[in-house]
Amino acid sequence: MFDYDPFHFPAELIELLTSVIPLLNKSKRGVLTFFRSCGVPAGMLADLAERVASNSDSISKYEIARTVLTRINDGGDRLLRTRREVIKQVGEFEDFGLCWPDDQLKAKGLVSDVRKYVNVKDSFTRMQQAEENHRLQEVRERRQAAEAKQRRRDDLAALRTRLTGLASIANAQQRGLALESTLNDLFKIDGLSVREAFTIRGEDGRVQEQVDGLIALDRRPILVEVKWLSTPIGQAEISRHLVRVYGRAEVAGLFVSSSPYTEAAIAECKTALSQRVVVLAELNEIVMLLEDAEASLAEWLRAKVMAASVDRKPLFYPAMRPRSA
Repeated sequence: MFDYDPFHFPAELIELLTSVIPLLNKSKRGVLTFFRSCGVPAGMLADLAERVASNSDSISKYEIARTVLTRINDGGDRLLRTRREVIKQVGEFEDFGLCWPDDQLKAKGLVSDVRKYVNVKDSFTRMQQAEENHRLQEVRERRQAAEAKQRRRDDLAALRTRLTGLASIANAQQRGLALESTLNDLFKIDGLSVREAFTIRGEDGRVQEQVDGLIALDRRPILVEVKWLSTPIGQAEISRHLVRVYGRAEVAGLFVSSSPYTEAAIAECKTALSQRVVVLAELNEIVMLLEDAEASLAEWLRAKVMAASVDRKPLFYPAMRPRSA
């Protein structure tokens, strides 16, 4: 019932307890028994019990209560549980018929006062704890955000190094596969990647399609094609990707190339925009994007999709926008 767990009894609480405990117990021995039931060590009560036994008139119930409360209050951590038990037993006292008739009304009032005092202290303590928990949670969130931000910077720096190092790969096929892997890792950082490169086979087991990757932007699936060729991307390369896009309902297309696009390739994509959103991107755009650790790949792609959808510009170079907080 009571969660009040003081390190020391405040002075006002000692006064309340000194007033009420004698009323809850008809005799001096009853007061001593009450404290023993709360866990007060026998040695701390021995001299008081001796005085009650040898000369009961030499000490009052109130003096016993005040003396014991003072002693357990000075007991530090060792008597913390005992102090807590005193509060608990007084606060939960209900059988006022055990009191002297003339003391019952006053005892009820004082027990009520103890309950109110403890409840106020508990509420204040809980409020302080809630504020402290809130402060600590904010500190944790700021630290986690800073750590996540630093991890993202480190990941982007590593990807930038990987991208710029691809040119040193002599084998064209290996270079292309490495580019696919690097771009898929980049999409993952901004939460865009849905599926890495995959192959679709027919019932006879023969390869029908090889897809470099699938991403999602604002829940829109986008089929990705990646090329690293020594010559500009022409209509033939674009057409093969468009066939894959047309073969899937409600799917857009993204073509990423290390080399520029021919006018015929761009024109082919413009024609396709009447049916599907097709976006062209150059690898240099992404390398430049990675120069800014705060830049957002999602925002960059969103701007390109908007230009393709509205302005019929499949190849569009958006200004770099800051990453959303």
